[in-house]
This record gives sequence, C-alpha cells and structure tokens, in this order.
Amino acid sequence: MKKKELYDRVIAYFQQAMPEAETELHYESPFQLLVAVILSAQCTDKRVNMVTPRLFEDYPTAETMALATPEVIYDYVRSVSYPHSKAKHLVEMSRMLLSDYQGEVPDTLEQLTKLPGVGRKTANVIQSVVFSKAAMAVDTHVFRVSHRIGLVPSRCTTPYAVERELTKHIPEQLIPRAHHWLILHGRYVCQSRKPKCEECGLLGTCQRKGLA
Repeated sequence: MKKKELYDRVIAYFQQAMPEAETELHYESPFQLLVAVILSAQCTDKRVNMVTPRLFEDYPTAETMALATPEVIYDYVRSVSYPHSKAKHLVEMSRMLLSDYQGEVPDTLEQLTKLPGVGRKTANVIQSVVFSKAAMAVDTHVFRVSHRIGLVPSRCTTPYAVERELTKHIPEQLIPRAHHWLILHGRYVCQSRKPKCEECGLLGTCQRKGLA
C-alpha cells in the first residue's frame, strides 16, 4: 500500500469512527488547559481531572496562581506524578505569564517553550487545541500508534521525527484533530501491553500486531 493510500484510509476511518475527537482534559480557559497539560506529563488525564477542580476553584487564573507558593500548590497536586516539580513549574509559569505576556497564554512554540514546565509536546497541545494550529503533539500513544499502523517508518525513533513525518502527510486542516484521533485510539484500542485488535478498524494496516 502506497503511503498516500495508507494515510487516506486511516484518515477516512478516524473521520467516521471519531468525528468529534477532542482532549479529555477539563478546562475553562487557555490558562487552565496549560496547567492541566503540564500536570498530565507522565500522568493520566483521568487523574489530572480529579485534581484540577479544586485547584481551579481556588486558583483559576495566572494572576491568582502567581500569588501562591509551590508548597501551597503541592497540596492540590500531590496525587499526580512528580508533584513537587510540577507545583514549582505552575507557580513559575504563572508568574512568567504575568511578567512577559500580560497574563495571556502565548500562541507560538518559541514563546510557549520558554515557560517553566512547558516542552515541545505541551506547547504543541496548546497551539493545536487553543489556537487551532497545525501542531502535532507526540506523546507515548501517538508514538506507538503511528508506528503500529505504519504511518511512520521505523527509522523515526524520536517524538520530533514522528511529528515531522505525520505533519508532512496529514492535511494541515486535519492535524489538530488527528492528534486526538491517535491519542484516543492508543488510549482505548491500541493499548501498549494488550491491544484490543478485535476492536480495531485498522487491523489490516497494522505493522506490529501485538507488539509495543
């Protein structure tokens, strides 16, 4: 199967199977999504969504969180992975938003990755979800699924290499949605240890049946 044919087939499947794919993180503003994505690093969205209601009730904006201390924020996020460093990043990130960006979440990769706790993946999520830019965030799900169903070759051994390959072949206007297609497929169907192959509509394209 030629690459274009493969991508067309995969896109057509996801458009039918998940027409309204979107993030499962709960938020009410760009700032709150940024906080949630920072907290989600090496942590499940389910766990983050358990933590953020109380956090956002008391610290809903950059202005309010900038006045807190890492020790205070830690009490809210202690059940996520790496709570000490994430609490510190959240406070420092909020303060930088106020000092450098008038309290607003910026929309470029360069500006976003200057914020404490924000790497390329987090920045791409914000660009994609908040600003509808053609940015592909590559997490473990996207990395695994894109290899398994053959969207990227085995030589793409880094998240950045996978990102470049995917954005080269997926139509620009579909990239924000494709990010969620791959994440959700990896989260609920093409799981790492026990993929649910019997539920997969893309089994015919799978390059590594049953492998991580």
